[in-house]
Amino acid sequence: MPMLSGQPLQTSPMNDGDNTNPSDNTHIQDIIDVRLSRRGVLKGGIAASTTALFSGLGLSACGGSSNNRNDTPSLSFDAVAKNLNDVVTVPAGYQVSILHALGDPLTTTDAAWADNGSESADSYNRRIGDGHDGMHYFGLSDAGAFDANRSDRGILCVNHEYVVGPYALHSNGRSAGANRSATEVEKEIYAHGVSVAEIRRGTSGTAMTMVRGSTYNRRVTSATPMAFAGPARGNALLQTRYSTDGTTTRGTNNNCGNGYTPWGTYLTCEENFTNVIGRAAGDNALRSAKEVTALNRYGMTQGRNSPYLWDTAGSDDLFVRWSASVTGASAAEDYRNIFNTFGWIVEIDPFNPNSTPVKYTGLGRFAHEGCWPCKAVAGKPVVFYMGDDSRNEYIYKFVSKALWDAADVGKGHTAGARYMSEGTLYVAKFNSDGSGTWVELTHGKNGLTAANTTYPFADQADVLVNARLAGDVVGATKMDRPEWGAVNPINGEVYMTLTNNSNRVSPTATPTGSQLKPDTANPRYYEDIKGGTTSQKGNPNGHIIRWREAGGDPAATTFAWDIYLFGAEAGAAANVNLSGLTAVNDFSSPDGLWFDQNGMLWIQTDDGAYTDVTNCMMLAAVPGKVGDGSAATAAGGTPTIKGANATEATVRRFLVGPKQCEITGIAMTPDRKTMFINVQHPGEDGSLSSPTSAWPTSQTDATSTKRPRSATVVITRTNGGEIAV
Repeated sequence: MPMLSGQPLQTSPMNDGDNTNPSDNTHIQDIIDVRLSRRGVLKGGIAASTTALFSGLGLSACGGSSNNRNDTPSLSFDAVAKNLNDVVTVPAGYQVSILHALGDPLTTTDAAWADNGSESADSYNRRIGDGHDGMHYFGLSDAGAFDANRSDRGILCVNHEYVVGPYALHSNGRSAGANRSATEVEKEIYAHGVSVAEIRRGTSGTAMTMVRGSTYNRRVTSATPMAFAGPARGNALLQTRYSTDGTTTRGTNNNCGNGYTPWGTYLTCEENFTNVIGRAAGDNALRSAKEVTALNRYGMTQGRNSPYLWDTAGSDDLFVRWSASVTGASAAEDYRNIFNTFGWIVEIDPFNPNSTPVKYTGLGRFAHEGCWPCKAVAGKPVVFYMGDDSRNEYIYKFVSKALWDAADVGKGHTAGARYMSEGTLYVAKFNSDGSGTWVELTHGKNGLTAANTTYPFADQADVLVNARLAGDVVGATKMDRPEWGAVNPINGEVYMTLTNNSNRVSPTATPTGSQLKPDTANPRYYEDIKGGTTSQKGNPNGHIIRWREAGGDPAATTFAWDIYLFGAEAGAAANVNLSGLTAVNDFSSPDGLWFDQNGMLWIQTDDGAYTDVTNCMMLAAVPGKVGDGSAATAAGGTPTIKGANATEATVRRFLVGPKQCEITGIAMTPDRKTMFINVQHPGEDGSLSSPTSAWPTSQTDATSTKRPRSATVVITRTNGGEIAV
């Protein structure tokens, strides 16, 4: 999470988003230098080439409308002003309630949150976890099955990314010392993961409340048993003392973005899993050169202590498994491979609380921000898009081998095994002319062989466990921290937030270390948004890229792209504020992204560059389509391709969060009358002795002094109507 404005862009110690890609892949700028001259760009060379490209591609993708219409309703609310208040601010005519917050019990037998950290560790197997993040709503029929059209009763699955502070979870905050308290660590292990809870509307109105004691209520934590599926199941790279055959594991961690499946299951995504695992100094000497290459590429260097230090809490297997050090004679005697058991897409069946979650290895291992499906079309593959949320990392998609059959709706993990165990993983290359290519990551193709000099891939399991290395080998495009994605249900185009990059330097500079020059798809390196100061380096405001698959086929291997919106302050120079944002819609560091059923796009921020002016926010947008803009030139002279400028009619601020929070996670009932968003880490810069927020209690009590907590918010219209239209 970026820190406050006016300081160098940073990330929280509980977030490894600053791990950088050290590969020497060709950058888009190198392609530009060969294929385009500066003079040609100024004469409209990019615009001409992209116009030709767009006209040659099909107009729909991912099951969207074949005529590429965009009949999204217009925005009907007054824009919310930027502010620094300690409440969730919504437009006039809307109301806010809290569904659940850290520590709230899922059962009727556990006591309510006490506001003093006294809850037992074990109780967090039955309480709402910490760091609310991605989520999804599933309609629940009277018979207890998935009902995609049910709005008054459902199951809400919510990710819990990390332990905030952690001054809300423990009585006196985290204890000091090199060795952690077993009681504190156990509580933190159970506070990670996912909460599954039944929710219902009352006899009147459209607000919803959690049903305590429901048989569907469930916690999936960092200690929950899980199964592996797909090509890496049973591979030696997944063998541990817990699972000597590499077929099972325990726990899911650092669950940030999410996804869902057409058959009605929840996908949770393991992002910054490096944070919970340590590795001893001198461990390289006990490893092969190949192992060291793989560990280093994912940031698991020898001598690395994890921020959580869970592996220091004692000799119990619950704790020692968080060390990736070689301590036994083989992988079956220690946890040297524990690191390989995280970084996957995990499927949870919310309708079967006794089912075992499944990690699908076919979708690759990296810092998964999310997993977003195209609309399922009968007789076509199921396609998911994914981002690797770290500086200079890649965008991926998975295409199932099996073809979609609507008869599989409601079949839970049985359907998951069919569509997610076998398929093809691709990584994206964005070309300077607005075209792109999906490069297959299959063993034996594109240099992914045992003879490769960068990394000798033994088999397909090796490719998937080390997907980042595979992306390096095939020359994928390094991006400005790929975060959330979303697929437009109207025309099938795909959007992805690139939240920021603190490591891009001037096109005329000589990069050092992991630094990058800007390129067409990531064109900004420095934005003079603070009155001429040089306090903001890199790309602190981020942007949203989008693409349209060739021929309207989600399984296509080529696409057309442009940049939908550039984050910026309204007063920034035109070559920084490239999308023409104004006071009603300016934003910074886009993160969460979601399309509702009518094709309205919702954009959430996790910002550190504008937080001296406003808390993080959510905007509603009426999107256009790829190719509706023109060529542009960013500050410093880098050419790019942007979408149509934003206007108050097409992009408008809907919500501003409380102090020092991130707005993240979004879901909505099928009738569009009840919206859910998450507020993560309110008051994150405070402490027990000097709090900076009292949210969520400050939402209704401005004098509250209670501890701040991450929570899920319910937003409805006072007239009971649809949201935002």
